[in-house]
Amino acid sequence: MAAIALTIAGSDSGGGAGIQADLKAMSALGVYGASVITAVTAQNTRAVTAVHGIPLDVIAAQIEAVLTDLDVGAIKIGMLATPDIIHTVAGSIAEFDGPIVLDPVMIAKSGDALLAEDAVQTLRDVLVPRASVLTPNLPEAACLLGSSDAQSPNEMVEQGRALCGYGAQTVLMKGGHGQGEICHDLLVSSAGLIAEFTAPRRQTRNTHGTGCTLSSSIAAGLAEGLTIPDAVAQAHDYLQGAIAKADALDIGQGHGPVHHFHEVWPA
Repeated sequence: MAAIALTIAGSDSGGGAGIQADLKAMSALGVYGASVITAVTAQNTRAVTAVHGIPLDVIAAQIEAVLTDLDVGAIKIGMLATPDIIHTVAGSIAEFDGPIVLDPVMIAKSGDALLAEDAVQTLRDVLVPRASVLTPNLPEAACLLGSSDAQSPNEMVEQGRALCGYGAQTVLMKGGHGQGEICHDLLVSSAGLIAEFTAPRRQTRNTHGTGCTLSSSIAAGLAEGLTIPDAVAQAHDYLQGAIAKADALDIGQGHGPVHHFHEVWPA
């Protein structure tokens, strides 16, 4: 039987991030992807021009429809936009006992806000405690903690441990916004560093959807029964391949998407 992962996130009309990126990544890794749409965005590689939140009862109904029928092995949560949506999602998955990957989506690659300012604390207090893996980039981690961006691997570990203090089982501190020729992603628990994942920092503007892709790839691995470190390692390797082939796609005029199917069809 196919492993099943569920993504709860916003839709990206440009196809590079959000629900679309999640389902592409899950499919590329051989996992069946189900979806719950929390918001519809008018979005391309250059900007987010409109956001429409899905009615709360429809969000709850989507989650119920999936979880009462499909044998979901893991859930990825992405864009939630407002406190009310966060509470609705939290209540709807209260009985789910599998692993949850929480990507605290706040800003699109274009710089447009995807999470209301008054929703940050709600996300931290309501959903971070449910996270098996929390996947913030450096600005997102700093925002959740009310601090400045981590400037070194040691500071990344300390911020990851602080976020575990809010209830997350593990935190993957993503170093894409850092400096230097090598990008460091650090998997952290309350006890400290679990594993480090490094890759050369690639000179490309085509990185739209990297956070969505990584978090959904982790969820795919967890749905297949991998441990958290192994699921993160698989997702990290997959994403690096997708970034390496991104320029060959030549999609859009701004920040283009990564190549989710780089191992299936070459660009």
